[in-house]
Amino acid sequence: MESFVVSARKYRPATFRSVIGQSHITETLKNAIARGQLAHAYLFTGPRGVGKTTCARIFAKAINCMNPTADHEACGECESCKAFNEGRSFSIHELDAASNNSVEDIRALTEKVRIPPQVGKYSVYIIDEVHMLSANAFNAFLKTLEEPPHYAVFILATTEKHKILPTILSRCQCYDFNRIRVEDTVQYLQYIAGNEGVTYDDEALHIIAQRADGGMRDALSMFDRVVSFCGAQLTGDKVAESLNVLDYNTYFAATDLILAGNYAELLTLFDGILRRGFEGQLFIAGLNGHMRDLLVCKNPQTAQLLEVTGNVAERYRAQAQACDVGFLFNAINLLTQTDTGYRQATNRRLHAELALIKLCGLGGLKKKDDAVGGSALAEEDELALVAGVGKYPMPAIKVSGDAAVSVAPASDTPAAAPVPAPAPAPAPAPAPASASKVEPTPVVAANPVAAAPAPQPAATTARPAVGRSITGVSITDLKAPSPAAAMPQAGSAAQEPMPAVRPMSPEEAERAVAAKYDELVRLWNERQRPRLATALTSKTIKGSEVTVTVPNEVLADEINQAKWEIERDLRNLTGTAVSVSVVVSEVQQEYKPVSTEDKLQYLVNLNPNILMLRDELDLTV
Repeated sequence: MESFVVSARKYRPATFRSVIGQSHITETLKNAIARGQLAHAYLFTGPRGVGKTTCARIFAKAINCMNPTADHEACGECESCKAFNEGRSFSIHELDAASNNSVEDIRALTEKVRIPPQVGKYSVYIIDEVHMLSANAFNAFLKTLEEPPHYAVFILATTEKHKILPTILSRCQCYDFNRIRVEDTVQYLQYIAGNEGVTYDDEALHIIAQRADGGMRDALSMFDRVVSFCGAQLTGDKVAESLNVLDYNTYFAATDLILAGNYAELLTLFDGILRRGFEGQLFIAGLNGHMRDLLVCKNPQTAQLLEVTGNVAERYRAQAQACDVGFLFNAINLLTQTDTGYRQATNRRLHAELALIKLCGLGGLKKKDDAVGGSALAEEDELALVAGVGKYPMPAIKVSGDAAVSVAPASDTPAAAPVPAPAPAPAPAPAPASASKVEPTPVVAANPVAAAPAPQPAATTARPAVGRSITGVSITDLKAPSPAAAMPQAGSAAQEPMPAVRPMSPEEAERAVAAKYDELVRLWNERQRPRLATALTSKTIKGSEVTVTVPNEVLADEINQAKWEIERDLRNLTGTAVSVSVVVSEVQQEYKPVSTEDKLQYLVNLNPNILMLRDELDLTV
C-alpha cells in the first residue's frame, strides 16, 4: 500500500511563482537575485503557516542553482537542485532553534560557518523559531551574524518578532509575511481538490478558509481531515460538522428570524446551538461578524471588504438588501457590548438570550416602520420597550383586560400622548341587533349619585379603561394590538398613513423644523430620556440640518446612538428628511475640591491665614 503524504507536504510550493499570497516578498527576493544584491542575513516574520520556511528554502535553492531560469527560479535539474530535493545538500543547512537554543549549539554553528560550500556559491543557514534562542545564545551569535564569511547567508524565521533582541534585528533585512486572504486560500483549495478528484461546494471551502485564519498549512490540514470524514464530496453541512464550527446557514437563519422579530424561534435556534456543545460567546461573536459583513455589503465602496466569493457572497448581498443601515449599526453595537460582558455575566446564557431578544426588538421596529411608513409611533415605542433598545427604561405598563398594551410613565397624572388622540369617527346609527358588545368598565363608588353611569358615545370603538399599574410583565404576556385597533379611523389625522417625504426649500424646511422641535423634545421626555431631551434643546437649525451642541463626549455618544430614532421622529413631525449632527463643546468647569486635603488647600489659596488658625487652635485634618 502506497504511503499517504499529507497535502501540506505534497503541495508545498517549490518555486517563487507557486507561493500563495506573499507576492511582495517573492518579488523582492527575485529582484535581489537578479541584481546580485544579496544580504548576509534575513529575518522572515509572520503568523504560522504562511510560507516563511517555504520561502527560505526556495530562496536558498535559487541562489545556489547553477542554471537559473530567465525569471530567476531554480531550474530543478542541476546538481545543487537535485541534492536539495533529495535532502543531501551540504550547502543548505536547517537548524531548529527550539531544540538547539543553547550557547554550545550556536558555537557549533559558528564553527560550521567556516567551512565553504562544496556545491554552489553560498552556504545557507535556515534557523527556524529563532526567538527560542536564549539571551546568551543570541549574544554568542551577534559577531558571526554581523560579519560572516562572504559565502554565508543566514535566514532566520520566527512567529514572534518582539522576542528577538534589537541587536539581532538591526543586523538583518526584515520581511513581514501577511496572513493569506480567504479568497486566495479558497482558490488554492479548489486547485488541490481538482487534482485529488474531490467535488465540493463553495460554502465548504469557505468554511475551511475561514477556520484556517490566514494559515495555508492549517487549511491544508483541515482539508485532509474533512476529506477523511466526508469522502470525495464536500458539502457545507458535512464540513461544519467535521470541524465543529457554525456554518453560514446558521447565521443567515438567525438574521432572518431577527428581521422577522421572531424571538421564540431564535431562542430555540440558540438552544440547539448550545446543545451541540458550542459556547454562547462563539455564536454571539459569529453573529456580530455576520452583521458586519452585511453592513459592508450595503455600500459598493466597502463591498470589497467581504471575504467570501461565489454563492455565499450572493446570499450576503441578498440579505443585506433587507437590512437597514441603522438597524445594522445598532445590532453591531449591541452584540459588541454583549460579547464584551459575556465573561463577567453571572448567568451567561440569559445574558446572551437577552441580547437576542433585543435584536428581535430592533428587527420588529424596522418591520413595523417599513409596514406603516413610520407613522405608528406608539406601536414602535411598545416594541422598543419590549426590546429594551435605545436605552428605554421600563416605565409602568398599564393594561385593561384583554386590551392592547399601552405604555405610560409611572405617574399619578397621565402624560400627554406622542400624537393627539383620534376623535371618534361619525358612524351611522347601528341596528339594535348589531350594538357594540364592549361592556363599559364598572366603577364601584360609595356615593350612589357619583356612581351613576355617564352617557356613552355612539362610537363602537373600544377604548381601554384606566388600568392598573403592574410590574414583572413577561415577554409572553405582551399582546400585539388587535387589527381593529391598528386600522386608521375616519377623521383621524394622527393615525392616517405618514405623508410622503416631499422636497422643501431650505427656508421652508427650517421653519418646519423650528415649529416642531419643541414637540420632539417633549416626545423624548415622555420616553423617560430627560438627559437626552435636555441636550437636544441646545441646537442650531439651518435648513434641514440640525446641529446639537453638547458639553462632553458622553452626551454626544448617547445622541449618536439614538440618532436614527431622532431623525425618524423629525421626519414624521415635519414631513421632510432632516439630518442631525452632534458637536462637542468642552466647557471648563469650576474646580470643586473633593477630599479633605483638597478642601484645605483650596481654603489656603483663598486665605493663607487658615494655616495660622490651624496651628493656633491645634487642629488636625
